[in-house]
Amino acid sequence: MPGLGPADARLLIVGLAPAAHGGNRTGRIFTGDRSGDVLYAAMHAVGLTNQPTAVHRGDGLRLIGTRITAPVKCAPPENKPTPAERDECRPWLDAEIELQRPSLRAVVVLGGFGWQALLPVLADHGWTIPRPRPRFGHGAHVELASVRPAGSLHLFGSYHVSQQNTFTGKLTPAMLEEVLATAARAAGL
Repeated sequence: MPGLGPADARLLIVGLAPAAHGGNRTGRIFTGDRSGDVLYAAMHAVGLTNQPTAVHRGDGLRLIGTRITAPVKCAPPENKPTPAERDECRPWLDAEIELQRPSLRAVVVLGGFGWQALLPVLADHGWTIPRPRPRFGHGAHVELASVRPAGSLHLFGSYHVSQQNTFTGKLTPAMLEEVLATAARAAGL
């Protein structure tokens, strides 16, 4: 499953993996499932999409200054990607980060798995990861210095938009909108 959005986006949203009955079925990440319903509604509420829904590839959805990707590119068994799958898919994430590097100013990572997968990729692409490594948590924020001239990068954490988080209230639309709005401001959107 490829990423979605402009290659010169200033904000990147990193999920987990395509859902078997969502993106894997529709051919577009976070499209056609309940996780995507929550994500795109929140993105629209803060001005990052032109519409609040994503139901199929040709529905007119446009991301504004934002790209969405995942460290695992195919739907994993039982919706639980393994470190081996993450490692196998890493070249694709590397390529996306390198493509976006000149314009990228902020990243929102949905979930701890994505956070752990992304930190070494960001380090390999020129951002300095503090020691000890920043811990994932909802609302986490760290600014990563750059060893290249493109500048620093704001890294934000959010609970994943999975049903187990949204149905239980661990992640509410307001919580997600707050993280997205803060990240959008940090990205200059």
